[in-house]
Amino acid sequence: MEQNLKKRLINALQGNPIDMIPCLSVTQTGTVELMDITGSAWPAAHSDPEKMASLALAAHKFTGLEAVRYPYCLTVLAEIMGCNVRMGTKEIQPSVLTHPFSDGPENLRIPENLIEKGRIPVVLKATEILKARTENGADSEVPLIAGMEGPLTVYSHLAEIKNCLIWTIKKPEYFDTFVETCTEICIEYANTLFEHGADVVCMPDGGIIGSRMMPSSVLEYSVKPFYKRFCKKVKGPKILHICGDIGDSLKTLSECGFDAISIEEKVSIKAAKEAIGNRARLIGNVSPSRTLLFGTPDAVKAEAKQCLSAGVDILAPGCGIAPRTPLANLKALVEARNEWYEEKD
Repeated sequence: MEQNLKKRLINALQGNPIDMIPCLSVTQTGTVELMDITGSAWPAAHSDPEKMASLALAAHKFTGLEAVRYPYCLTVLAEIMGCNVRMGTKEIQPSVLTHPFSDGPENLRIPENLIEKGRIPVVLKATEILKARTENGADSEVPLIAGMEGPLTVYSHLAEIKNCLIWTIKKPEYFDTFVETCTEICIEYANTLFEHGADVVCMPDGGIIGSRMMPSSVLEYSVKPFYKRFCKKVKGPKILHICGDIGDSLKTLSECGFDAISIEEKVSIKAAKEAIGNRARLIGNVSPSRTLLFGTPDAVKAEAKQCLSAGVDILAPGCGIAPRTPLANLKALVEARNEWYEEKD
């Protein structure tokens, strides 16, 4: 029952039978080696749709990773909401410099014609380019995974994370106003990505949850309803990626409606599987720094096979791939998956 890459990923996300566990990245894939190969480097690739698409496709073409994941930062929505953004360098991702709503949500508004603002048209055009290039020829039926900030990440950029954490306790009405507005922005952006050709959206949103400073009651009664709204209104497969040790939060997160949850290496796969049950699939969680960046291909293979044996539904790095990660180590991920199946037979 051999499946093409897109069908394999969608079936895996839906919990349907698959011929092989997908091996890919749901987080950023731009590396310096790929930038040099393609001539599409940061920071230009953050703002040029052709360069963005070229670099994204190269991660599949030169490593064998079974999806195309783009863009390469978590500042697109923050920028259109008024944050100043430093665009970074060839090795450093864009970062937010200012927090325009650090005093509160009094003037918080969703911009008119949201999808025409900032770099959103760049990402949408890159989606169209990638869709055209993955529908025919050697790269046909390769799934497109569009990354986007989640509402908590946008909120932390707008108000600064220390205020976000304080307001969860002292001004819950601020928290609700911010997260409601940010959720609506995320819904509109996600649905527009699907309309332009994305097959899956991945929403990294771990700054506050992963800090372990958010009370569990806030996650359950304040964050969960907004996540459920996002999942209900977004018309396509949705992945939630959370950094940090979120083992205690996984049961609640799995009840929100995401098709899958991506975890980093701090989380036990066995414990995570027990926490989420069959409510969502589990993605992860080879260490992007210790193993993929600084390890050898053999070390990558060993850790990847441990993840597979522990029960991940999709094999992937536990977080964004560091720009200096060797291509040989990314290739080793796919080789490990293939060898694991051969060793089982």
